[in-house]
Amino acid sequence: MSDQRRNALKTILQLACQLLWVVGLVVGLSGVYLLMKYRHSSLFFSHTYITMPAILALTSAAFLLASGFLGSWLSLRDSTFLQGLFVYLLVVVFCLESSASALAYYHSIKLDTETTSLSGVFQNYTGSSQDPNSRAVDAAQEQLQCCGVHDYRDWLETSWFNQTGGLSVPHSCCNSTFPSCNGTVDQPWQLYPQVKLEMTLQFVLSFIIWGSPLVFLVEFVVLLTVAQLMRDQPFTRYHILDKN
Repeated sequence: MSDQRRNALKTILQLACQLLWVVGLVVGLSGVYLLMKYRHSSLFFSHTYITMPAILALTSAAFLLASGFLGSWLSLRDSTFLQGLFVYLLVVVFCLESSASALAYYHSIKLDTETTSLSGVFQNYTGSSQDPNSRAVDAAQEQLQCCGVHDYRDWLETSWFNQTGGLSVPHSCCNSTFPSCNGTVDQPWQLYPQVKLEMTLQFVLSFIIWGSPLVFLVEFVVLLTVAQLMRDQPFTRYHILDKN
């Protein structure tokens, strides 16, 4: 291979590795964002399995950053060992991204059924500041700007709603842009709109799903470049030592 072609391949490898860093940061941020949203809304979920795509995305991001660093080093020097290690890291990233994407897709279509039933969360709501469950519900609704899992109608079958005479939902359902809101259901426009929690989680999960093809595309370019460098790398010549 001519030095000019080899230098061109190394330049392509360096640029692709910089793109690996960018993709790794994006994948990592999507994982962090999903974990943050789950931390605020964990009360509405019956189990923690939905965090698995985020954990896999963060792990994949770490390997992507490591692969980008190693690939940039490879663009400056020739090493058969480092080339093999680089390819191994890319295979690991492929496996992690495939798993994260598959799990994210599974949870995106099962998101509605993964939310806990009202009897498990809202039926125990008392409105008392001394009740940990009630404080958690109020804090979650205020932080997520939602009213129930879907909308304010989730509260209509709860004991809290019946105790108010079927007139109001918790004050934490009130949209902060309406200071005069007291939670009455005859003024639903003053309450938080529907499904902000579910829409947010669907967006993050979709981001993880569609981020995987981008990772695979960058990996494909990198693997082709490394394969060219490995194929045309000159063999090391060994000499038999003279016993004399």
